[in-house]
Amino acid sequence: MAALASSAGLSETDIEREPAAAAQKLTAALEQKPDDAEYYCQRAYAYILLQNYHDAIADSKKALALDPNNAVAFLRQGIGEYYMKNYASALKSFNEGQKLDSGDSTFPVWIKRCEEALSAAESPAETSWPSKIKYDWYQTDSHVIVTIMIKHAKQDDVNITFSEKELKASLRLSSEENYNLKLPLLHSIVPEQSLFRILSTKIEIKMKKPEAIRWEKLEGHDSSPNLKKDVPVSNPMLLYPSSSHYTKNWDKLVVEIKEEEKYEKLEGDAALNKLFQQIYSDGTDEVKRAMNKSFMESGGTVLSTNWSDVGKRKVEVNPPDDMEWNKF
Repeated sequence: MAALASSAGLSETDIEREPAAAAQKLTAALEQKPDDAEYYCQRAYAYILLQNYHDAIADSKKALALDPNNAVAFLRQGIGEYYMKNYASALKSFNEGQKLDSGDSTFPVWIKRCEEALSAAESPAETSWPSKIKYDWYQTDSHVIVTIMIKHAKQDDVNITFSEKELKASLRLSSEENYNLKLPLLHSIVPEQSLFRILSTKIEIKMKKPEAIRWEKLEGHDSSPNLKKDVPVSNPMLLYPSSSHYTKNWDKLVVEIKEEEKYEKLEGDAALNKLFQQIYSDGTDEVKRAMNKSFMESGGTVLSTNWSDVGKRKVEVNPPDDMEWNKF
C-alpha cells in the first residue's frame, strides 16, 4: 500500500495531502499510459478520499482488469462498495484481496464491518412502524438516546414506557391507526431516570445507563454475566456505536452541537459523520492529512488528527478490545 505512482510523481502522502490535485495529475498520467494498473489504483484512492466512491470502484475494476492479482485494487474496490452500501459486493472484494495478501491486517477489519452490516440488514427490529417512520440511536457515557423521526407528533398521541431491558413506544396517527415499536435492549437501563421529549421533527428518548459501559449495539441479549468486562464509555476512543476507534474525545463537541439543536435534522451516524466533516473542513492541512492517513491505513479503526505522530509511521489496525482478532 506504500507503492508510488512514480511516473506521475505521486506517493500516497501526496494523494492524502491534496486528493483533488492528485486525481487530476493521475488522469493526465493515464492519458499518456492508459494501461498502467497502478495509476488506476492510486486514482481510486484519491477518489475515496474525495468521497467519490462510484469512480473509485470504476478505477479499481480497471486496475484489476489489467492486474487481476492486485490486492490493493480489491481493497479500494471494497471500500468504495462499502460506502455505496453494497455490502455483499464489498465483502466479496475484501475476501478476494485477502486471498492475495493474507498478511495485510486491514482486510479482516473491513470484512468484519461488512458482515456486521449484512447481519443488521437481515435482522430488522421487531416493529410495526410504517416504513416512512425511521429511528436511530447514539450514546454518551451516561445515556442511550433513541430518536424516532416523525414530525409534529402530539403529546397526547405518544406513549413511551421503559422497563429494565425493554423500550416500548406507541403513537396514534389517527383514530384508526396506532403504531408500535418494541425494542429488546442489549443491556439494562434505569427506567425511573429515563425520559423522552417531543420536538418538531422527532421524538427523543433518553435512557439512563446504570454503568458507563459502551453498548456495541442497541438491541439483543447480553451473553456476558459480568458487564464490567465491557469497555467503559468514558474511554474517549469508544464513545459511539461503531467498531472504529477514535484518538480524540469528540463527546464534548457532540454535546455542544446537540445544545445548538444541530441534531434536529441529523441523527446517529449521520450526525457523527457531519461532525467529523466539520472537524476536517476546519482543520489545518496537517490535521486533514493525519485524518486521511490514519483512517485509510487502519481500515477505519483509527482516526487521528496528530500528523507529527501518524506522519512518521504506518497506522496499524486497532480493533476494539472485545474483538477476537485472528491473524491470517
